[in-house]
Amino acid sequence: MIPATLRITLIIAVVCYFIIILYFLKQKALNLKYTLLWIVAGLVMGILVIVPELLVFIIHVFGIQDNMNGLFIFAIGFIIMILLSLTSIASRQNRKIRTLTQEMSILDKKVRELEERAVLADVDRKDV
Repeated sequence: MIPATLRITLIIAVVCYFIIILYFLKQKALNLKYTLLWIVAGLVMGILVIVPELLVFIIHVFGIQDNMNGLFIFAIGFIIMILLSLTSIASRQNRKIRTLTQEMSILDKKVRELEERAVLADVDRKDV
């Protein structure tokens, strides 16, 4: 059982967490589709703070002997899931940047070729 003062402190921390996420969303520091990941993390934290017996039940279902070990295992697992998700996002963005850079290079080359043709056409007109 969690002491009342600790539970209140954790609830305040989760509320502050949601305020920070919403502030980042409002300031457009986070995209909406990526914010969902952090909202889910906050909901899980909130549920576990409000109903700590749920964590104890889940830990015993998995056969973990000590509650703290179970908490650390689940926290590390959740952090790994978040890191994998963020790595996936970064990889997708890297591919998009590479594609855009290649497309810009192709367009830049075409613009230079058109400028050269325009200069040659001006020279040909002046010679006539």
